[in-house]
Amino acid sequence: MADRSFLGWPFFEPRHRELAEGLDAWCRDHLHVDHGDTDAACRKLVADLGQAGWLTHSGAGEGEKLDVRSLCLIRETLARHDGLADFAFAMQGLGMGAVSLFGTPGQRAWLDRTRKGEAISAFALTEPGSGSDVANTRSTARAVQGGYILSGEKTYISNGGIADVYVVFARTGEAPGAKGLSAFLVPADAKGLEIVERIEVMAPHPLAHLRFNDIELPDSALIGRRGDGFKIAMSVLDVFRSTVGAAALGFARRALDEALGRVTTRELFGAPLADLQMVQGHIADMALGVDASALLIYRAAWTKDMGAPRVSREAAMAKLHATETAQKVIDAALQLHGGDGVRKGFMVESLYREIRALRIYEGASDVQKIVIARAALAEQVS
Repeated sequence: MADRSFLGWPFFEPRHRELAEGLDAWCRDHLHVDHGDTDAACRKLVADLGQAGWLTHSGAGEGEKLDVRSLCLIRETLARHDGLADFAFAMQGLGMGAVSLFGTPGQRAWLDRTRKGEAISAFALTEPGSGSDVANTRSTARAVQGGYILSGEKTYISNGGIADVYVVFARTGEAPGAKGLSAFLVPADAKGLEIVERIEVMAPHPLAHLRFNDIELPDSALIGRRGDGFKIAMSVLDVFRSTVGAAALGFARRALDEALGRVTTRELFGAPLADLQMVQGHIADMALGVDASALLIYRAAWTKDMGAPRVSREAAMAKLHATETAQKVIDAALQLHGGDGVRKGFMVESLYREIRALRIYEGASDVQKIVIARAALAEQVS
């Protein structure tokens, strides 16, 4: 049974505790999806989460604000139960994040559908030649009478190939580098949108390489203002980066639970593994890492919810610590399972594959260190 004592921390309000407990109960009763066909599983998970009302938290309706604590609690809980369920929820939020924060009433029609689980969204930022270097984006959206012509490529796009709508970032040329980008809403049935390749990864998720072959977009496809694409992308990541840490925390909590179950029931030399001091040392390190990650994650989420305009430093710390620590916690849990730890069908084997990508996407660990260091240096100069 996962530790729930953290719900008593002052970061949370009663509604957050009710949300976490309600979702945990729903997961136990309803989260039983066959992962044999990844695309079909994701579609079903989105539909189920939407019908149950959980996806209402993935975006903000008219006059509402995204509640980052709720996003983090949902991702942590889903990840603890099922990594693909966390993915399905997260991509609905990230994919429509730009619309939640900057979208027009017309664009929000898509948000209404994704919050109900009636449509699947995707966030298309990464390019073959520029992963973390968003300012080096080469896709272009050339202004023409009545709209834009979108050209270029994106890769490692989550929900690529199954999404109904993509938020795409492209260069409109108002200025060099990051200041010359804009964001666009692109329906999956837009003429010229090509799925070049479906990308297979160690923990199966729908991913694709996309190509935009001179897609004609109307003026209404522009999200926010021209030239604000980098600002929009960073605003979205500022909200959702902490939630990546929350997903990692969910994986780590599950790994700790699995390890505790293993060492208290498995015997070595006539006594439970848990009696060995070395094993106790591993358990202590795991429990410490889990709590430290939780503190950083919910500090960042609380700070954002309290009205801070940017939480880049706090979110970077939360994501970096939680994802790196989860990798260590899961590795320790696998070690304590011995040969069963690398055996298909065992939870720790699945967790070991699931956690690795979280140290890369939405800003790799090394990039988070740069963000943290620059923030610390800026404080020193000021």
